[in-house]
Amino acid sequence: MVLFASRDAGTRSLRRARLRLRVLMAVFVLAFFSVGLRLVDLTTGARATKPQVLSLRRGDGAPDIGRADILDRRGVTLATNLRVNSVIADPSRVNFPERAAHRLADALGLNEAALLARLKRGGRFAWIKRRISPREEALVKDLGLPGVALQPDEERVYPQKNLVSHVLGFTGDDNQGLAGIELAEQDRLVGGEAKGKGPLVLSIDVAVQNVVREATMKAFLRFHAKGACAIVFDTRTRAFLSLVSLPDFDPNRATREPSTNRQNRCSGHTYELGSLFKIFTTAFALDAGAASLFDRLDASQPLYIGRHPIHDDHAKFRWLTVPEAFAFSSNIGMVRLIQKVDDPERQKGFLRRLGLFGTSKVELPDTRPPLLPRRWPFITQATVAYGHGIAVSPVNYVEAVASLIDDGRFRPGTVLRRGLEDVPPGEPVVAAKTVRDMRWLLWLTTDRGTGDQARLDRYLTGGKTGTADKAVYGRGYVKGAVVASFVSVLPVDDPRYLVLVTLDEPQGDAATHGFRYGGWTAAPVAAEIIERVGPLLGLEPSPPEARARMEARLQVYPAMNGHSHETEEGLAAVRLDP
Repeated sequence: MVLFASRDAGTRSLRRARLRLRVLMAVFVLAFFSVGLRLVDLTTGARATKPQVLSLRRGDGAPDIGRADILDRRGVTLATNLRVNSVIADPSRVNFPERAAHRLADALGLNEAALLARLKRGGRFAWIKRRISPREEALVKDLGLPGVALQPDEERVYPQKNLVSHVLGFTGDDNQGLAGIELAEQDRLVGGEAKGKGPLVLSIDVAVQNVVREATMKAFLRFHAKGACAIVFDTRTRAFLSLVSLPDFDPNRATREPSTNRQNRCSGHTYELGSLFKIFTTAFALDAGAASLFDRLDASQPLYIGRHPIHDDHAKFRWLTVPEAFAFSSNIGMVRLIQKVDDPERQKGFLRRLGLFGTSKVELPDTRPPLLPRRWPFITQATVAYGHGIAVSPVNYVEAVASLIDDGRFRPGTVLRRGLEDVPPGEPVVAAKTVRDMRWLLWLTTDRGTGDQARLDRYLTGGKTGTADKAVYGRGYVKGAVVASFVSVLPVDDPRYLVLVTLDEPQGDAATHGFRYGGWTAAPVAAEIIERVGPLLGLEPSPPEARARMEARLQVYPAMNGHSHETEEGLAAVRLDP
């Protein structure tokens, strides 16, 4: 009996042990299954919530992924995209906001309090930091914080830095255009390559732009100018090959640059350009038939219009031929020319046909309309005749001049690449004979007049100097301040390019004998630009016959200076057979 009792007890103990083992195994299986379910949930849950975060982000100012590149006319990259990552968070999934804010702030150099407030704000999406570095990306990955993730992003990059800054403009945090062509062509650039349009190609030539910027920067610094603008303009396609505004900025860090550096002084500023306007007055009088190259004008003494005296800066105190009035930049001579027409509506109509009464249509958002006189009595006709009382942008100006030295038709300029076949027909402004006469007068000014510092041996050039008292809207004229300019035509017998240089408030130095005139400060800059960019543009040196043809129209005669009473060189036009 004792033996059977012990056997029953052993059997019961074995059964209890087996039961406990089965229970333990069941617990392990259940725990393992639970962990597996959680892993699946985390994995699929992360995938499920990511599109939701992206959706929220798209409604919160997403960058334009796929923004098209911008190239110069030769295919050099001016603006492109760099794929980077940004740090985002789903605040609803951040378990310990204080700890997360502390660790993220330490890793990314952020303000911890501001970051904590962002995480406690709730919602499903919050920016932590945009466009992080590879080092910061590694730190965030190492933190492994729940609810914090990396988001593919795009950074706009400008490889040329300051070189083309005012044309390109820049983008904001969400990669939207904020200035320049980035803003003007926003719709074209967003998704441009994805839509099969390819990169946006500008008319700007980086090689030319580099030369222009270097030459202009030297003068800008040397003469302690407040600002500067330099332009190279293709007269046939009416395209800007170079547009330099100084001071400039680096579009990669545009918002950290002074706002004054971001102002485009070529399109977004207006200036009274002084004697540069004598091109328009002379062309107007010649084309109207009110004067010819063979007329003579009385510049022997100051001219009074009411109580307003008009003087010449380069006075000869004698009668001048029309070519002398232009080449020696006579204010009195220009007023005498406008007196021959004496019709304000005709003068205004001529300037309007040249686009000088409206804002340039160039594809830049930073453009400014001209400042025009409210009234147009004869004193206004007179001052406008020599470039005072009307202010226009340099971009407006070169568009107008191109019309008078190319084919007599006005066409707006562009910063987008286009061929001759894409050039609009344009509206007629002057006759072909006026165009030929203006080319000759521009050559004469560079060869023997106030623009002789822009004369070159390699190329036959023409040009016009300009120096104007600086006007500030609503404040009148700034005492002692001038705007000095020079416009040049290359080659002048068959123009292909215009070069304009404008210096805002230059100061003369010993080499210029203290003079701030455009002929002393701006003309040498234009000459350097032409000398260097001519070969880049494939221009051959001008043949001797071209100069001979110009000289054949010139008669040099002895003239008596009315002030010194000494004999000097006089200039007159020769009548040529039709």
